[in-house]
Amino acid sequence: MLVKTAPVAGWVAAARLLLIAAATILGLGQALALDPLPAPTGPVILTVAGDLEVTNSDEGADFDREMLYALGLTDLVTTTAWTDGPQTFRGVALQTVLDRVGAKGTTIKATALNDFRTSIPYEEAAKYNVLLASEMNGEEMSVRDRGPLWIVYPRSDFSELQAPEYNDRWAWQLRTLEIE
Repeated sequence: MLVKTAPVAGWVAAARLLLIAAATILGLGQALALDPLPAPTGPVILTVAGDLEVTNSDEGADFDREMLYALGLTDLVTTTAWTDGPQTFRGVALQTVLDRVGAKGTTIKATALNDFRTSIPYEEAAKYNVLLASEMNGEEMSVRDRGPLWIVYPRSDFSELQAPEYNDRWAWQLRTLEIE
């Protein structure tokens, strides 16, 4: 079950969404998509690289926790192949991050802190509302607990996501997304 929650900076995110909607209607969506991405002020927990319209470093687009949270948080209740029973995850929708940096591609290559690598078809980000989870059951995930970010699919909502090949796409300790 996917549940939208209030973003951390609620009125800022709401105003931004209204501006994007108005710009899209007026054909100005491209201009807003090119809004500069500020430099992170905290530790970088995610770098998005590859074919991007918006970057803030030589490596691509760096995000600290605050920058990701400002994009809006989403809750997702689902089972996993590694835990018992449904778990409640909170994080940022992968598609939201891709939209923010103007990513274009067909494949998302995810790399974890331990160099685990996996590939995700680009269209799955929107098709399944894939989450970059930073919390599980109300607790911020540390590196020891599969954090700081874990790619989470809503496997309880789509029976096909329970197939073993999808388990390989759940990269925990996520560090980098390369868009190809």
